[in-house]
Amino acid sequence: MVIISLETIDWSKASVTTSLLSMEELSILLALGLVAGSLSTLAGLGGGLVLTLALATLWDPTRALATAAPALLVGNVHRIALFRKHFDGRFVAPFVLGAVPGAIAGGLMAVALPETLLRFLILGTALAATVHELRGRRRAKQGERTWRRPGPLFIAGAAAVAGVVTATSGGGGLLLGPLLLAAGARGERFLVSASSIAVCMHVARIGAYGASHVVGVQTFLDAGVVALAILAGNALGRRARDPLGLTGESKRSTRLTYGVLGVSITLAVAGLA
Repeated sequence: MVIISLETIDWSKASVTTSLLSMEELSILLALGLVAGSLSTLAGLGGGLVLTLALATLWDPTRALATAAPALLVGNVHRIALFRKHFDGRFVAPFVLGAVPGAIAGGLMAVALPETLLRFLILGTALAATVHELRGRRRAKQGERTWRRPGPLFIAGAAAVAGVVTATSGGGGLLLGPLLLAAGARGERFLVSASSIAVCMHVARIGAYGASHVVGVQTFLDAGVVALAILAGNALGRRARDPLGLTGESKRSTRLTYGVLGVSITLAVAGLA
């Protein structure tokens, strides 16, 4: 059994050619989707970047971004439904106002940037997020105040940058994470807020990719395979949060966050090899 899938992109003419997705590739996509959904629901972030990085080691970065976006959109909508009682529209609004135009701009940039530059953007995002997280944790242990509560304008500006990064490297979620924490989001509120912002960014960048003719029916078929696995991962992660002691700000949750960042960097380096 095979699924027709997007294979290559002619960057100068934005045309596509097709090939067949093997059973081995199908299995890989299902496994990646399951991991991405579980990670995002357990750690609150990271699943989208890990998925994009992994796909970029299999395919070219543009194909990875175009396939990941619809799949992550479905996964985040499902996550919102799971944690909907913690949703706060007024809290999320400034993030969305910045993230959407940023994602549109980034989506248009992604199809024009050279493949090597896209791979370096992916790696740079993972490295920057790791350094930021390690410094923040060290300052917290020393009793220093690591963040000031940001205002709406700052949030919108920072979210716009995250939107660009999401569309060009898939790593905006790791940049939004510290911003959400600075704004006061914790636990399930953090999860549902991150997912809500991600939904808006994914819709925006899919539109931008579509305007550049790098997504089509075949792209959505590939993304559908990943999305099904993400839904399963979401459900699995939700069931495991309490037994694993990952609710709130626990030490286990911190270790999991470091693990996600470590995997992201490993995959980014592999994509550059």
